[in-house]
Amino acid sequence: MSGLLVFVEHQAGELDRLSREALALAGSLAPATRGQVEAVVFGSGGADAARGLGAAGVGTAHVVDDPRLDAYAPAAWAAALVELIASRSPRAVIAGGSDRGHEVLAHVGARTGRPLVTNVVEVVIGDPWRLTRQRWAGSLLEDAALSTDVALMTVAPHVIPLDEGAIGATGEAATAAADVARFGPSVSERDLVARVTGGEPSAAGGISLTDAKVVVGGGRGVGSAEGFGELEELAGLLGGAVGGSRVVTSAGWRPHSDQIGQTGLRIAPDLYIACGISGAIQHIVGCKAAKRILAINTDPNSPIMAAADYAVIGDLHQVVPAISAEIRRRASA
Repeated sequence: MSGLLVFVEHQAGELDRLSREALALAGSLAPATRGQVEAVVFGSGGADAARGLGAAGVGTAHVVDDPRLDAYAPAAWAAALVELIASRSPRAVIAGGSDRGHEVLAHVGARTGRPLVTNVVEVVIGDPWRLTRQRWAGSLLEDAALSTDVALMTVAPHVIPLDEGAIGATGEAATAAADVARFGPSVSERDLVARVTGGEPSAAGGISLTDAKVVVGGGRGVGSAEGFGELEELAGLLGGAVGGSRVVTSAGWRPHSDQIGQTGLRIAPDLYIACGISGAIQHIVGCKAAKRILAINTDPNSPIMAAADYAVIGDLHQVVPAISAEIRRRASA
């Protein structure tokens, strides 16, 4: 193989958005390698995820066939990936810019002595490779040269455009099927010492923040956990999800899983409604990929205004219920 290998993440067979972005980048680079795009899929439901990979341009999907690796185990997954790299000899291994993408490829780099380039936004294949990547939470871009036999890289979240009708489709849109190859790696028990043994579903349920087309975020200005009821109502009317700033999660008003920002989630909705959020740089990092930002704040000089496309200067506890009332009025008209 002289092409590219993509580390694919999924939830119960549904491809992760950041993995779809990694697949999109690989697809754009594949012609320059004169090889095909291959993928490796771990975990329960991997075979279901593999069915949609042909539509993303994947020629062969390697489904890891070892029940010990169904749950996340970073060192063990990396050991399996190192074995696959040795047998397939790809020009590069690409992962989405997720916690797992970064962690697994860091393990791969440590095991093989190869450098890892994280948060890539642009790649030119050559000798050396030329890469542009985000640094300092995306506040600056760095041009880098990479000389290695196998390039290891993760893709910066929400910078690679997606064809939503094709990539990762598992239904009618999946018109092409990738060849599925079962892969049984040799993994030692030592590599399985650190692994996920269980999980708890999000208390919120419903649409996830990373997938929502509309996100309503709340900050210190919401005032209390009870104040989020108005935001929940608006998000429900818009078919969206509710998130919060770090101040909110630190105060216990929302769970940490709802945090938007540098140390939380990075979102890319069509519309982000920021309510009572001042807009510290750490929060802007998490929401800057939104197509449109509407800020609702009493302070016209708050930093969020510089990032917003639209702004309402006023008390969110008056503005948000008014928006919800107008949506209900129009829906019943």
